[in-house]
Amino acid sequence: MKGKMKLRIFNILKNTKVEGPGVRYCIWTQGCSRHCRGCQAVHTWAYDGGKLFEVDEIISDILRQRGIEGITFLGGEPFEQAKACGLIAREVKKNGLSVLCFTGGLLEELRLEEKNRLLLENTDLLIDGAFEQEKLDYSRPWCGSSNQRYHFLTDRYNEEIFTKYKNKVEVNISKNGVVFMNGMGNFQEILQKIDLEKVI
Repeated sequence: MKGKMKLRIFNILKNTKVEGPGVRYCIWTQGCSRHCRGCQAVHTWAYDGGKLFEVDEIISDILRQRGIEGITFLGGEPFEQAKACGLIAREVKKNGLSVLCFTGGLLEELRLEEKNRLLLENTDLLIDGAFEQEKLDYSRPWCGSSNQRYHFLTDRYNEEIFTKYKNKVEVNISKNGVVFMNGMGNFQEILQKIDLEKVI
């Protein structure tokens, strides 16, 4: 069938404990115009990178997972593909999963654009604000700079997250030796401490 909605994705991690509350299915969208100085995800900026996936295919894969609490959208910039992300968020919410979304934009601005409505309506926790290198701060869960804000858009989560969760990093190494790190922390410092030859 022609015209199926697609989402351009840099990476999917189907089971992670460091990108929001509980165990989560994480989707890194591909494409970002913000280009924050010091961004740890510069590889997600290009609009012709990553791979296109059908939204229905992603939804089906998420719902096949067992033991996950919800999904997390990261970037890239999820709101640059707000319609596709919104469709995914709506369907997983119907199935009892939670939705966390990161954005470099501000909630007040996002609410002004109709294209963002579906994703906002189906997001439980929105973390907004561009990464600002001069305000580097890892003291709060999942955030990298002190200007970033938490918005509890539903009653699924609340300020208890600040005492329940701390920033952590996961290091995933594929069979061919490709290293993929996720979570929040000083990635360069961590990589320097890892002896990849011993790990592999």
